[in-house]
Amino acid sequence: MKKKIALGISSAGGVGYLPMAPGTFGTLVAIPVWWIFSDFDLVAYVALTAALTGIAIWASSEANKIYEDHDASQIVIDEVVGLLCAAVAVPFEWKQIIVVFLLFRFFDILKPPPVRWLDKNVKGGVGVVLDDVVAGFQACGCIHVARLLYGSWW
Repeated sequence: MKKKIALGISSAGGVGYLPMAPGTFGTLVAIPVWWIFSDFDLVAYVALTAALTGIAIWASSEANKIYEDHDASQIVIDEVVGLLCAAVAVPFEWKQIIVVFLLFRFFDILKPPPVRWLDKNVKGGVGVVLDDVVAGFQACGCIHVARLLYGSWW
């Protein structure tokens, strides 16, 4: 039972088993989660995201053992929490959804420092999830800088 739960969570309900672009589809799974979380105040949003991050670390750690592989392509819960980190204090509106999605995918794929270092050097479930969390915060920072420079939202 524990194995099924870990695989279900780590694959974001099975999305990680899609044959093409599982990371992108895993990121898409985060959008309805963001929509639900957006009804809460900032403290609750951050607390829920932190709790989901903890669950993601556990599930990713268990999935690593099952797959006998670090960060197997089926593990996409890290993309879910990464997008939620990118969306901190960002209004859930269609323009922002697109920007958050694209910027998070950009940072997740490009892996600028320290994301690449974390991806290569931190092992286990923490390593699987942490690089996406940091990529999410990098995207979040860019979004909020753009918000300051362009006056609220474009």
